[in-house]
Amino acid sequence: MGCYNDAPYPFVFSCSLSKTRFPLFWEALQAINSLTEKIPPMSYHFTTTLDLPFDAAIEKVTAALADIGFGVLTTIDVSATLKKRLDVDFPPYVILGACNPGFAYKALQLENKIGTMLPCNVIVQQNEAGKIEVSAVDPAASMQAIDNTGLGDIAGSVRKMLQEMINGL
Repeated sequence: MGCYNDAPYPFVFSCSLSKTRFPLFWEALQAINSLTEKIPPMSYHFTTTLDLPFDAAIEKVTAALADIGFGVLTTIDVSATLKKRLDVDFPPYVILGACNPGFAYKALQLENKIGTMLPCNVIVQQNEAGKIEVSAVDPAASMQAIDNTGLGDIAGSVRKMLQEMINGL
């Protein structure tokens, strides 16, 4: 006898308790389940598609990041790395490690291990149709695993900035 969570949402419960012995408890669980089942899982990225050559897209994204106070600390050419290390062909795919120093500093002051989740990655990739997709990490989704409300506030601010940048491309 007891309740357990066997669903992809954190507050969806199943119960082996009797409906007749615990009707109010049963009704409360059903109400919680009906509300949370309608909440879609949070995406971990924001994405848009550009009609530009690949290198021009990288330049445009880098400039858009700079406009909102982010510098690109690292540029990883995944395609070239896979070709060099594994001798496999992979469509154009670059990871830009973007950082807003002010927000990074605040986050590091609140949580000294947060560097494991920095910088904010933005990818530029060519999809199967030949179009260029740009995706940015959703920092709010990344920070859900950390129990620190201050970080949640910072992640929310950075989330808004990155989402607006992606939408503005």
